[in-house]
Amino acid sequence: MEPARILIVDDEPFNLDLLEQELELLGHASVRAANGRAALDRLSEEPFDLVLLDVMMPALDGYAVLERMKAHEAWRHTPVVMISALMEIGSIVRCIELGAFDYLPKPFEPVILEARIRSCLERKRAHDREVAHLRTIERERKRADELLHAILPVSAVAELMETGQVKPRLFGDVAVLFIDLVGFTTWCHDQSPDVVVAEIQRLAEAFEVVAQARGLENIKTIGDAFMATANLLRPHDDPVSAAIRCAADMVAIAAEGEPGWRIRGGIHIGPVVGGIVGRTKFTFDLWGDTVNVAARLAGLGDGCALHLSREAFARLPDPRDVRPIGPVTLKGKGAVDVYCHALAAGDTTPA
Repeated sequence: MEPARILIVDDEPFNLDLLEQELELLGHASVRAANGRAALDRLSEEPFDLVLLDVMMPALDGYAVLERMKAHEAWRHTPVVMISALMEIGSIVRCIELGAFDYLPKPFEPVILEARIRSCLERKRAHDREVAHLRTIERERKRADELLHAILPVSAVAELMETGQVKPRLFGDVAVLFIDLVGFTTWCHDQSPDVVVAEIQRLAEAFEVVAQARGLENIKTIGDAFMATANLLRPHDDPVSAAIRCAADMVAIAAEGEPGWRIRGGIHIGPVVGGIVGRTKFTFDLWGDTVNVAARLAGLGDGCALHLSREAFARLPDPRDVRPIGPVTLKGKGAVDVYCHALAAGDTTPA
């Protein structure tokens, strides 16, 4: 048996000496307390694996000590064996009812004492293993929750935890924004992996912040492109204008640092299908023509311009800063009417 740290409580020095000797022979360490108040002081100072507690003591008897231990959050699971010359059934019953693990008569038999200690310590260590296991489970659960909230929308996490799945659904009237870094692929060839990832991390974190501030939902990062939506999971009165302001916020952020990025973007509005894919690694994603058109629009031009579809242009309350550039052929769509908004940093108009 592993050595244990045991608190022995008795007002008779002879009994303390005897218990101390027996515990030493069994390989356990002991700490003495000459009365009930001293016992509570010792418990406050350090944890114990077991308490051997005398019943009859002046001032604060064993009953009172036991009662206080079982009412204390940190002590309640420490096993207690009552040791007393008082052998009335009523005293034994009272100790058991107050939470004592066992009751040992004086003078005690060393063999019986050893058996009681062994039983108590096995129970205590089993409880400690269970508590440690539960704490590990709680840490893992919390970590899993944090990971889910990092990759999934709040409403999707709630549905997943409640039902074990997230049903795909059709969302109507969603503004989809794509932002792309001009020249990123060429730049990557001359950089170390650490530099590349650090720069993407910087921009991805900034995009999350500005998207949240403008009332958009940050959906994902695709290589050097960033995707967000407005009016998907949170209602928005003016989703297209909010997407334009989000892109404008990114102009100055992207231009900071050594690369000095120029960005281009695309916005389309319409219905999208949203859902979660994956078994062990969940991803919330969107599909449909609205997503494809926004992505195609983001590939137009050489930077610092935002291209809008006709549907997105029609939703602008004030289109004065947007100019038509005529029909443009998009992959998979053919010729579509496209409108251009020159991106400029510093637009602080509320979303």
